[in-house]
Amino acid sequence: MKNDMKLVRRAKRGDVDAFAELYAGIYKDMYRFALYTLRNTSDAEDAVSDAVTDAFASIRKLRSEEAFKSWIFRILSNKCKDKLREYAGKNETGMEDIEELALDTGSEMTECIQVRKLFFELADEERLIISMHQFAGYTSREIAAILHMNENTVRSKESRALKKMGEWLQ
Repeated sequence: MKNDMKLVRRAKRGDVDAFAELYAGIYKDMYRFALYTLRNTSDAEDAVSDAVTDAFASIRKLRSEEAFKSWIFRILSNKCKDKLREYAGKNETGMEDIEELALDTGSEMTECIQVRKLFFELADEERLIISMHQFAGYTSREIAAILHMNENTVRSKESRALKKMGEWLQ
């Protein structure tokens, strides 16, 4: 953790190697998050690439070195949202087509689509916590450290968000 903070400080001063080292440490988690969100390898790679490019360009604006991971995941989350909006605008992967397919293929697909839509109805922080825990495999303690929250707060926010999604599915 101390080493990461040193790397962030160096990256903020324009050290490309330091930023690359930070990126190497979280790439797999970022890619997993984007892949789950977008369900398309090419788009997931694009979202991660765009997020990293934006993060590098604006790292000097990062106020707290300790917040690097949560900051870059928020950027990634926004890039994924942009891609999903792009899908909807082009109807490229066609939410309407997917919904029709879901009706044709059964309730399991329908439920999967509903869960995914509900996931994106959650607040950014709730989505980030669920994603980091469920998809990237971070523990509550790690998420708490990344997001600068109490570990119990992380667990309760995740629990409430999942409960909310469950109620919406009813």
